[in-house]
Amino acid sequence: MAMMTYEPHDVMTRLQQEINRLFDRGDESSSEALSDWMPSVDILEYDNHFKLFVDLPGVKPDQVELTLENGMLTIEGQRAGTIDEGNEPSRRRVERGAGRFHRRFVLPRTVDQEQVRATSHDGVLEIEIPKQAKAQPRRIEIAA
Repeated sequence: MAMMTYEPHDVMTRLQQEINRLFDRGDESSSEALSDWMPSVDILEYDNHFKLFVDLPGVKPDQVELTLENGMLTIEGQRAGTIDEGNEPSRRRVERGAGRFHRRFVLPRTVDQEQVRATSHDGVLEIEIPKQAKAQPRRIEIAA
């Protein structure tokens, strides 16, 4: 008979992750449902652009695929776990997600899809999405 250590915080962490996954999903057919974890994202809107800050500690920029197609911004990739293969710990508590991740965002029609830029530093992916220049009203002369 094997004894298992009960970790009440592990149960709560998994429950919170599942609740977040349910409320954060765009639609049921989304491949986010197949993700092992979802990175946290801050979204800020300014007068002339949006900024997204995606927490991806331990993920190198070349391990992330960022695509924009038909107004849908997709961020996907994979983060390796911290467990050594063949060297199983006697106890563990895992709070950081590992494995495949996938996030999608529907962008408003007002963004300039051709000018989107992304940078990565200190485990944070920063995506800047400019808005299209607003059309300025102009006076129209009426011919007599």
